[in-house]
Amino acid sequence: MAQQELKRDLANRHVQLIAIGGTIGTGLFLGSGKAIQVAGPSIILAYLIVGIACFFIMRALGELLLSKAGYQSFTDIAEDYLGPRAAFVTGWTYWFCWIMTAMADVIAVGVYVRYWFHIPQWVPAIICLMILLGLNLLTVKLFGELEFWFALVKVITILALISVGIILLVIGFKTDSGIVSVKNLWAHGGLFPNGTTGFLLSFQMVVFAFTGMELVGVTAAETSNPEKSIPSAINKIPLRILFFYVGSLIILLCISPWTALHAGESPFVKTFSLVGVPIAAGIINFVVLTSAASACNSGMFSTSRILYTLSSNGQGPASFAKLNKNHVPGNALLISTLVLSGGALLSKLIPEQAFGIVTTISAICFIWVWGVILVCHVRYKKTRPDLQAKSKFKAPFTPFMNYAVLGLFAVILIVMLFAEATRPALLLTPLWFILLFALHAYRGKKQRQIKLSA
Repeated sequence: MAQQELKRDLANRHVQLIAIGGTIGTGLFLGSGKAIQVAGPSIILAYLIVGIACFFIMRALGELLLSKAGYQSFTDIAEDYLGPRAAFVTGWTYWFCWIMTAMADVIAVGVYVRYWFHIPQWVPAIICLMILLGLNLLTVKLFGELEFWFALVKVITILALISVGIILLVIGFKTDSGIVSVKNLWAHGGLFPNGTTGFLLSFQMVVFAFTGMELVGVTAAETSNPEKSIPSAINKIPLRILFFYVGSLIILLCISPWTALHAGESPFVKTFSLVGVPIAAGIINFVVLTSAASACNSGMFSTSRILYTLSSNGQGPASFAKLNKNHVPGNALLISTLVLSGGALLSKLIPEQAFGIVTTISAICFIWVWGVILVCHVRYKKTRPDLQAKSKFKAPFTPFMNYAVLGLFAVILIVMLFAEATRPALLLTPLWFILLFALHAYRGKKQRQIKLSA
């Protein structure tokens, strides 16, 4: 029935801005502070490397999504090429990814609000969740409009930052930490002040910064013209990486030495404080606050849609596959919001460590999801040469690039194992996968028993 189908209410402009929103979020505005502290100016290279890897992942995902009508997300793709167990584990892991990511965003909301008001971090986190839940229960078109305007604010902010930074460079402006100069990129210990180790250790937060790019794939079922909008959004990713990440970080590190920026605070807000414009710093803080709310909004959207897809495919409770009168999976949205409110609880219990823990778990789980996309694309090329031959959106340099990116992810996970800050989360995360494999085996056993008894 039409009532039980997701509406294709996302226009091309929504998808384009959702793609931009996926490339600019809490990982850049807040997480980059920690990454800069660890890697120094070499963080620019780390963002460039992971950004290029993400582009090839998205090209692989784009080709897969457009290869067959009816794909709602990459869990459907995983079932076709890796089987129902892989689809079950990947689908629930993707839901968990976004739960962790949205938790990080909720925690960030609390951090940003404390810039003005010294209240417990968890209070603004809960308020933010309630507002976004109410808005998401309405229509998918409203979600698209919210993301459109949220993303537009982010774009204007980074444009303003880069423009102001170029002006300050030209006039040789003097801040509280010194003269604005390109020399700040290497004058404080070189490009690799903490050596190769610091450079490699930054990759966890950099991976987290790029989480959300694949949201274009999740919106496929609610996009009015996926054949046009998805390739367009994906092909613009390299330019966005160069501009929003590399460009803004170069300007930030020219305005102030990396030694003046600290983990636990937004380098964007700190930079404007160093310039000596408190009002501008307050405005930027408001922008990064809306960015965190935007990312949380995306998290609520994706977690509800992935639960809807899992349940529609018989891999989750049937109640999550029900849509409300606005064609929104209300039950899936409510349970996802309830679970991610755990971010507010973490803000209350361990406010200093909460952000680092959830971003590490999120990065690990996203590496799994992205890895599955790459492996599915390799299987697609081997088993469906007929579809590959007809493809109008072929992923370049495959399968070599698939294996190269998988190798990069393996290196990142090994580095995380040896890093004291990320080791506990890395060792705990496999428990999630063990639980999912056990649940899938149990479900299979129950289904066989039902068939035998019938």
